[in-house]
Amino acid sequence: MRHWHGLGHGRGVGGWGIGLMAIGTLLVLALLVLLAVALFRYVSRTRQPVPPAPPGAAGHGPGGTSGWATGSTPEQMLAERFARGEIDTEEYRHRLDTLRSANGPGAG
Repeated sequence: MRHWHGLGHGRGVGGWGIGLMAIGTLLVLALLVLLAVALFRYVSRTRQPVPPAPPGAAGHGPGGTSGWATGSTPEQMLAERFARGEIDTEEYRHRLDTLRSANGPGAG
């Protein structure tokens, strides 16, 4: 029984065929290695560190009550939303007053 169907009598895979198969195999292996490296880098990448809160800042942080770093304070996040144009002046002032009031979120 012939394993190379359709090649005829006495013909097999020649030098070019072996060379092309070797190059194809190397290309597939290189692609697999690149995919493995990309997956490893994606999984092991570090997230952007949270900047420490300035001394005396409201909320939790290195100098706060719980010792956990939380990033920006609520007032800073509100100011960033206002700067990006996500909220207008009236909504910014209303929310800022709410945050600063004794009846604001987190009070009580």
